[in-house]
Amino acid sequence: MTRQLHDRLTDEQVTVILGRYVTRELTAEQAMSMLELGRSQFFEWVKRFKRGLPSDFSAAYSRKTPNHRISNEIEDHILDELRIEKSLIDDPSMPVRFYNYSFIRDQIMKKYQREVSVPTITDRAKKGGSISRSPKRSIMIGR
Repeated sequence: MTRQLHDRLTDEQVTVILGRYVTRELTAEQAMSMLELGRSQFFEWVKRFKRGLPSDFSAAYSRKTPNHRISNEIEDHILDELRIEKSLIDDPSMPVRFYNYSFIRDQIMKKYQREVSVPTITDRAKKGGSISRSPKRSIMIGR
């Protein structure tokens, strides 16, 4: 597998090759072979090159990953709601036997106007020791 363009060539080399293509000193095929790019990818690079100034052009890139961490405040809200649900499960007069993670998610949205996924709530319940596995069944129960 070939390496990425920014790993194979420097910014200056890429800029020179694309600049020579734009000024028609090189054909598309020659520039593609020098950059070791396919046709569609080559023209994407040409479009990026033409969009800005040659001095500002860079072959390097940075990934933009969103921050999926929840704040400590939301974490506390999840744990509070899990404790409330645990008290309902432990109360023998209540018919509740299992955690309802969707209800907990809805309560957090209703009370605190925060959006949390059900898998996040389930993960926090497992980490907090709120749930345990039944030896007889493979479902998670709170008792």
